[in-house]
Amino acid sequence: MRAALNNSLAAAQAYRSAAQAALAERLAAGPIDGEQRAAHGFAWVATTVAALEATLAWAETGQGANPLDDRIATLAFAEGIGQLVGGLPMGQNEIFRPADLGLGAAARTLADASADLLDADHAATRAAVAAALADGHWPSETLHDADLDAIRDQYRRFTDSEILPHAHGWHLANDLIPDATVQAMADLGTFGVCIDEEYGGLGLGKLVMCIVTEELSRGWIGTGSLGTRSEIAGELIGMGGTPEQKAHWLPRIASGEILPTAVFTEPDVGSDLGSLQTKARREGDHWVIDGAKTWITHAARSDLMTLLARTVPDAKGYAGLSMLLVPKPRGTEADPFPADGMTGSEIEVLGYRGMREYALQFDGMTAPADALLGGEEGQGFKQLMRTFEGARIQTAARAVGVARRALELGLAYALSRKQFGKAIIAFQRVSDKLTMSLVDFVTARELSYAAARAKDSGKRCDIEAGMAKLLGARAAWSNADAALQIHGGNGYALEYEISRILCDARILNIFEGAAEIQAQVIARGLTGGRN
Repeated sequence: MRAALNNSLAAAQAYRSAAQAALAERLAAGPIDGEQRAAHGFAWVATTVAALEATLAWAETGQGANPLDDRIATLAFAEGIGQLVGGLPMGQNEIFRPADLGLGAAARTLADASADLLDADHAATRAAVAAALADGHWPSETLHDADLDAIRDQYRRFTDSEILPHAHGWHLANDLIPDATVQAMADLGTFGVCIDEEYGGLGLGKLVMCIVTEELSRGWIGTGSLGTRSEIAGELIGMGGTPEQKAHWLPRIASGEILPTAVFTEPDVGSDLGSLQTKARREGDHWVIDGAKTWITHAARSDLMTLLARTVPDAKGYAGLSMLLVPKPRGTEADPFPADGMTGSEIEVLGYRGMREYALQFDGMTAPADALLGGEEGQGFKQLMRTFEGARIQTAARAVGVARRALELGLAYALSRKQFGKAIIAFQRVSDKLTMSLVDFVTARELSYAAARAKDSGKRCDIEAGMAKLLGARAAWSNADAALQIHGGNGYALEYEISRILCDARILNIFEGAAEIQAQVIARGLTGGRN
């Protein structure tokens, strides 16, 4: 079977090349926005092939030690190739088909090359995977590195004991992640994973960040996401800060003494950062900030804002933006925003709780003179762009954790729930949902690891990061939806954890760049298309 998968992969790679050439030809005549469906469809083609590459590499590394691995790889290829030739879901009601890019002949060539895989009845393989899950067997997850496997084990045990028993109660009460849990995460080194050792961090790479984030997000997306703000702030300061800024902020972020928040988005301004209107002006020995921000996560309990503002009013678009490091007093339940010149109101949300979302207003709030990141104006957009790769890889890891938890809950319910005299896992439509959820989880996980490895190698990886987030978010939502369906009516009840997982999964396709933005980044990056 391994030879058949390699042959199919080669054919899929040729199909990807044909799609890339077809799109490039169209884009030569006009901007990418005029060919958005074709461009985004190509991005999904490229993402699907990259996922197959990562999945096959994972299966081959295991060298057949776990029989589940080959079965999962086979199902991943059967489904992935089937979607390439038949229709790729870009959304619930948006299917990209080969004809959308004039790829009918190329699709038929791919189908012919993969005929054995596509024509086979995989029902027995799906049933074998479901039976293995029911018996407590999972596919390989070792990273073939004792230290990395130990980190996973440490965070899994922490999640099992300190997060999973409480997360749903925290969610229902809309509680903040308890201070004791935040401190326990800090003690594990969560907030300094990628911060250099000279500043008190662990000095590890994005692959470790993925492992940590995945395991914490399996417990609750809130705890998995808490480190995102530290990751963004740490990378902004580590890459663009002055020596004094690094020495002052990084050790405190790494230890968890300082909890940062990212303050970028504005009302009516989502992905179009060049239209930001919040202003900061220099007055004497301080900066004065005026404007409004929205969808700011963990704003009240944070101690430091990485705030993107317009400091060069005459410069148009991105050129006038600067990044400020704005300290603020930590809020309390009674007084969430005690800083002068700053007010805020909570945005009530379906899921993604534990840190809370806020709309913020700045009316003459001040920041010290040395708040300007790197000491240079007009560099804010460039500084922020350098963090997007890491943030999107981490978001992919969050999605992988959510996808796994959805599968765990669906599996547990299918084993315990009995109908017509037997556990419902015995019904094919239930077991198939579980099997394909496992396949989607593995492919998303391996693609996120591939993106992390690319980042750790020092190469630019905005395309790989976008692919990992694009696929991970789809897997999380699909798995959550399938698991809730397995729960039936109980899944719609707030008391069941899967109701929270569904709400949490939905945000993953929106923040850190919506799915449409990821597809645009991928397509433009691979073809050089113009906006």
